[in-house]
Amino acid sequence: MSKRALHVLLVEPDEAAYRRLQGFLDREPGVFAVERALELREALVVLARGRTDVVILDLRLPDSEGLEALERMRAFAPEVPVVVVTEAGDEGMAREGMRGGAQDFVPERELTPRLLIRILRHAVERHRLMSALRSLSLIDDLTGLYNHRGFNELGARYLRFARRAGKCVTLIYLDLDRFRNINQSLGHHMGDRALQRVARVLEDAFRNSDLIARVGPDEFAVLAPETSEAPPQFLVRRIRDAVAAYNRDSDDPFQLSVSVGVVRDEGAPEMELGDLVARAGADMNIEKHGRRMVRP
Repeated sequence: MSKRALHVLLVEPDEAAYRRLQGFLDREPGVFAVERALELREALVVLARGRTDVVILDLRLPDSEGLEALERMRAFAPEVPVVVVTEAGDEGMAREGMRGGAQDFVPERELTPRLLIRILRHAVERHRLMSALRSLSLIDDLTGLYNHRGFNELGARYLRFARRAGKCVTLIYLDLDRFRNINQSLGHHMGDRALQRVARVLEDAFRNSDLIARVGPDEFAVLAPETSEAPPQFLVRRIRDAVAAYNRDSDDPFQLSVSVGVVRDEGAPEMELGDLVARAGADMNIEKHGRRMVRP
């Protein structure tokens, strides 16, 4: 265990159940920092801050039914382990929940302070181990972002869960302009640095819950679930502002420039992730081609 308190998000609308579980965790002072959410919508807001280490989830929430809360939470923040607490007799739901990504599924009546603390610690360590093993094949070595395979695997899951929840998803596709020129004039080490700089710009511009990946030699994709009704161009503007800020403050011997395409998924069942990528990629190419046409 780290010396830092383990941040626990307790998603529990019932006051008595909340006080009971919080009392269990309070028996080890300084080990756990507990934050409460009364419903799924509030829990997602907390998860978006990126400080949660583990979630204790009651499936009986006022704004979701059954395993919907687990599915949406796993899609929104796959990096956070979830322990589901439920009523006794839900063995079938428990099996479905474990297949859906829960680290553990525990009947509330069986919980004791010692058992709950052990379950949380094991959930965090097991999730870290699984994430480390999984990242060997899903993470791009150069940038630390997801790679093409990771984007396809997790992106399909994001899309599926967002549609079940009736939420919009925005997909952004972009590439680094003049990447070949940077490689040829400054060397491949500077080309690698430019790609790393784009990765950091994207990480700064988007939430921890958004899926950011390097999907080609100089191409990147962002899948943003739970987006508001604001126009997709708002997210494009966020990228351009972040790039401009980098160029203004950077001492690197190159300036970043990106071409960006964007598409919003409105829940059409016939549209798969690859279709959205193709549409956003086509939009990006139109912008890139237009820039080349006007270049003197």
